[in-house]
Amino acid sequence: MIRICGIRKDKTVLYNLCLEDVEREDIEWYWVDLASPTEEEYTYVLKEYFQFHPLTIEDCLEYVQRPKVDFYNGYHFLVLHSIDGEEMEPHEVDLFIGERFVVSFHFHENKGIERTWERIEERDRIKISPLHLAHMLIDQIVDDYFPPVYYLEDRLNDIDDNLTRDSESSVLEEVFDIRYDLSKLRRTIIPMRDLLYRILNSTRFQGSNDHELYFKDIYDHLLKLTEMIEASRDLTADIRDSYFSLNSDYMNSIMKTLTVFSTIFMPLTFIAGVYGMNFQHMPELYWRYGYFAALFIMAGISLFMILWFKKKGWFK
Repeated sequence: MIRICGIRKDKTVLYNLCLEDVEREDIEWYWVDLASPTEEEYTYVLKEYFQFHPLTIEDCLEYVQRPKVDFYNGYHFLVLHSIDGEEMEPHEVDLFIGERFVVSFHFHENKGIERTWERIEERDRIKISPLHLAHMLIDQIVDDYFPPVYYLEDRLNDIDDNLTRDSESSVLEEVFDIRYDLSKLRRTIIPMRDLLYRILNSTRFQGSNDHELYFKDIYDHLLKLTEMIEASRDLTADIRDSYFSLNSDYMNSIMKTLTVFSTIFMPLTFIAGVYGMNFQHMPELYWRYGYFAALFIMAGISLFMILWFKKKGWFK
């Protein structure tokens, strides 16, 4: 789908234009949005009409691993990554920014682009430039990073607040799932942060000085997101260590209990072993109450050891 809006010199906005209309003298600049375009649409717009460099067209059609900015004669090419809030998968958004045009290209539905389009539709007049529109698009894309980061942070805080023995069986698996999602977000947000840093420190963007505060605001948001992700990753490591500590303490408690009972039965086994030897002249072997005396001695030793271990706190 191709949709085009044009900003006239009197700052009014025209919609539902075609590419032939944007050549009118009263059109100051225009925005072309290619959303899930067909091969015929992107071939006509990118190759035939604008005649963009083949490498930029290739980057539009193939997924680029990292956000980037390239400078060409007459326009700048930006590769951005948006985030799918549910699956947290990155989707590519490509921008061509010239003095009189902005071309956005994306195969997936993008909420940030839709919100920007709606914001322009709500106004009768707008006093923005193509670079300002690029800022608005990037800002909306970055704003969509916050909900998944906040969501993962809340999940980690809930786990950290309710970490008990009863939940250990499922906690570790959930923590590793969260850490995996954080890693996916980190691989998207950090390159976007580097991209904004390059834009802020580049002299190739004409008029960027007028918009430096706006781009710096986006850069600050990305710095905050990076810090939140790193803090959440550290929290996953702390929860993992706490889990292992609890598990180790639980295993030590089990081993201590087994050791206590083994220690209690050691003298009993010794007594039973002695009286189980087949010697004829053994003391009390023919005594009438010898068996009951042996049981009494075993019970007494067991009770003494149990009380002694309890006093030492080994049953806690």
